[in-house]
Amino acid sequence: MLDDLVIRTEQLSKTFNGVAALKPLDLEVRRNSIFGFLGPNGAGKTTTIKLILGLVRPTSGSASVFGHDIVGDTIDVRRRIGYLPQEPHYYEYMTARETLRFTARFFYTGPAAAIEARVNEILELVGLADRADRPIKGFSAGERQRLGIGQAQVNTPDLLILDEPAASLDPMGRRDVLEIMDKLRERSTVFYSTHILDDVQRVSDTVAILNRGELVAQAPIDELLAGSGGTVYAIEVKGDASQARARISGEPWVRDIHIVPDSDRAEWQVSVTDAEAAEAHLLRLVLADEHITVTRFGRKRYNLEEVFLELIEGDDRVR
Repeated sequence: MLDDLVIRTEQLSKTFNGVAALKPLDLEVRRNSIFGFLGPNGAGKTTTIKLILGLVRPTSGSASVFGHDIVGDTIDVRRRIGYLPQEPHYYEYMTARETLRFTARFFYTGPAAAIEARVNEILELVGLADRADRPIKGFSAGERQRLGIGQAQVNTPDLLILDEPAASLDPMGRRDVLEIMDKLRERSTVFYSTHILDDVQRVSDTVAILNRGELVAQAPIDELLAGSGGTVYAIEVKGDASQARARISGEPWVRDIHIVPDSDRAEWQVSVTDAEAAEAHLLRLVLADEHITVTRFGRKRYNLEEVFLELIEGDDRVR
């Protein structure tokens, strides 16, 4: 449904000095999703973000944010967006509270008490209430990123755009940022670029992958993690499984069985052409053999790093 789209690009592209930084891009970001925008360094992620924000003009194509054109309606677009750049900069002598108060005055008029209430709400949201009155020069990298997300939230945006929000953080700092992003899902759509694949797998609903300025994949995260090689079931068995393997191999919906031995047990990776048939019959066929024990059974779920590398390396091979 078009009414559900927050960002929509149609053949959006950008060329700098004859070099295509972004090739024609068709992208759809849905309301209240956490959208992970992935790609190697130089893939075109930041260029796309700058186009969406109206900071650079497209060479061709178009895009809209909440139905507003990014070129003709830039004021209407920016009014509903919060933005955190990859490397936020602050006045080091100011405190977190002073920084948020300063930012809030660009968006709010009226009694000081209302502004102060909003500042306190944000400090609680990003976990800086107990450090609100310390100078920023003493903040850790994680605290600076949390303050940046808070600053981007001052105007209660419908769309929050984060450019590499956890790139320079340690595991605890990344965890804190991801928790904040997850909280914001209820009130905003979160669109963020990153190359940290574990983070994407933890919080994202939908993922798009760029390579050399070109979109190579866009899908819900669960669909991507199902793998591009069709449906595969992972079965861990103990015992002599030769008869069971021969019986299963004869089924018309079984494409291939790959076996990975491991001491007294083995893992079968059974590729199938008919997931419904496999769901109904595969486990029963294995258990019909009294000489083996099944210790694990389920559809194989790929790691996002596996999928990402397969897509990027496959795309590079065909160029």
